[in-house]
This record gives sequence, C-alpha cells and structure tokens, in this order.
Amino acid sequence: MERHTPLFARHQALGARMVDFAGFAMPVQYEGIRKEHLAVRQAAGLFDVSHMGEFIVEGRGAKAFLNYVLANDIGRIKPYQAQYSYIPNPEGGVKDDLIVYQFDAQRFMLVVNAANVTKDWDWLTQHIQDFDVHLTDISEDTALLALQGPRAAKVLQPLTPLDLGKIAFYHFAVGDVAGIPNVIVAATGYTGAGGFELYVNASDAERLWDAVMETGEVTPAGLGARELLRLEMGYLLYGNDMDEHTLALEAGLGWVTRFNKDFIGKTALLKAKSEGLKRRLRGMLVEDKGIPRHGYPVVDETGQNIGRVTSGGHSPILQKGIALGYLPSNFSSKRVFVQIRNKFVQVKVVKPPFITPEQASQKTS
Repeated sequence: MERHTPLFARHQALGARMVDFAGFAMPVQYEGIRKEHLAVRQAAGLFDVSHMGEFIVEGRGAKAFLNYVLANDIGRIKPYQAQYSYIPNPEGGVKDDLIVYQFDAQRFMLVVNAANVTKDWDWLTQHIQDFDVHLTDISEDTALLALQGPRAAKVLQPLTPLDLGKIAFYHFAVGDVAGIPNVIVAATGYTGAGGFELYVNASDAERLWDAVMETGEVTPAGLGARELLRLEMGYLLYGNDMDEHTLALEAGLGWVTRFNKDFIGKTALLKAKSEGLKRRLRGMLVEDKGIPRHGYPVVDETGQNIGRVTSGGHSPILQKGIALGYLPSNFSSKRVFVQIRNKFVQVKVVKPPFITPEQASQKTS
C-alpha cells in the first residue's frame, strides 16, 4: 500500500506529478524539472523529503555502538555537528549511507534512506546487545523539509530567532521556526547548492511548509530536480551507485572509512585495500549528444564492455549528459564510450563534481 508524507495534500494542491518512491507517493515535479533545478541552483527551492527515516540512538554506550556499526569515527564530531557515514556489512559492502547528528555525548539521530528503514533498523537492533544503548524509530513522527539554494538563509532568517549565519556547514541548531518549537535546522543537504534541512514534528509539517512558501521567494521542487542536482555534484544514490554488493572503497567512500577503530567490515575492507581494488566509481561527461541512463553499457575503443552507468542524466547547467559508473581500476584512458540505444557516444572520464560553484550560480536561458 502506497504511503503518504504529511505534506501529500500540499503537493496535490500544487498540481504536482506524483510517483511511487520507496513505497511513498512523492512529487517528481510541479511546473517542470528544469525550472525547479535552476531555482535551487540560483535562488531557493523547497523539497519534501519526509520519506526518509530517523532513528534516535541514546545511552552511555551510544558512541561505542555507533563506532562499531558505522565506518566513520563518531569521535571526530562534537555536539550540534553532523557527519556523513555508512553502515558496512561484514564483506565491506554498503548496507546504507546516512547522516549522523550529535546532540550530546549520549544522544544521536541517524537519518537513513527511505527504502532501507526496516533493513537498517533490523541490522542495528541485532548489534545492540553488547552496548548500553537504546534505539527509537521516530520516522513516523518526523517530517523533513529541505530548503536549498544560495538564497535559503535570506528566506528562512525572518522566520526564526536562530542566527542562521552561525550555523556552519554540517552543523545544526534547534529552535523556533515560524512559531514552531524544537525544529532542527541543519546546514546539510543533497544538492550542493547550500541551504538547510528542517526536521519537524509531522503534525507541524504543513504549518512549516506554508510559512516558507508564503515568503513568495521559494519554488517547490520535486525528486526529478533533486536527482539532477545531486548528480551534478557527484553525490551517490543508494541502490544505484552502491549497495550491499559494492565494496565501499570502490564507491569512493574511503574518505569516511576510519581504520583507527574496530567496526563491522573492517577486516574485509583492509584486505581489499591491500590486494588492490578491481574497479572504481568514475564520473563521465558526454562529449556528443545523448543522455546516459542507469544500466547503459560502457565500452572501450575496441568495443569491449568495461563497465556500466550507475546514474545518468542531462545537466541543465552544462547542457550535457553526465553519468557515474564503475570502470576498471587499471583503466587509464580518459575517453570511453557509452552505448545509448544503438549508438556509441564518446564520454570523457572526469572527477566529480561536474560543475563548479561559478557554473552553478550563472544564469542560463
């Protein structure tokens, strides 16, 4: 049965085109993906991402527990900081990627992908026996709005006494927003455009959405725009760019893998690292016409299949096709080909992000 977020009625009233995503009816677009994408890059856009899952982890053993089940080092952050991490499996694969928010030394919030809420919950609860820690699933009671774009702070500041200028990247504060108490205002997001993610009680979601929209300075944006925004930045999408069978190091997650501690999957990842990785996730920029899509084959100059596209689309900023995909680690050529239907389109292997801050902010016709 399809589920609804607390903002479903607002999306219907705005005439959004709804699609099924991770079991939820979600807006893919309102007035058009391109318009919404550019609004976020150049001004401000508002997303409903209330389908995401939230777990509270609390207790004297919270840090020890999280350091065991997550690859990143919780000791590297302080209260009111956030951290990107992932849940490794014993084989070094990725069960999920997530963001951890620390309230204090004994209380944290994990924000997990919507499709993985049940799987993550089951996995985490299997490993709490040896730790003085308690888990609570607050997903049903929590709504998440993402106000993203270079003008996000100017839009939000009149609605809150919090000094948004003092919330550094990957930090957060808790306070009143639009008269609603205890809103978590986090300088995080999935667009690379700056802005905030707002965690609020589900019963207050419509009130917060209305207050932001009534400023008249925000464009509602759907999952279609969010997908292209994250792809332009080279951000990974769970299920496409990584999964249980993907070695985290192959996916480029070495920067959040801390081998100075014990964690599930450490042995497998160290073994893979010492033996050498067989493939790596790369960026690909189309040099001709064509839009690469998930699953399209990647071939070398001889026509030999050397990989596949994991995520692909058309960048409204670059006006070109862009993609992520796995290529052999020892492959040195900067040019390969993606098979788009019956045509082989040349692409340049590049390191994401695909766009610079200057390109992101420039006006396009």
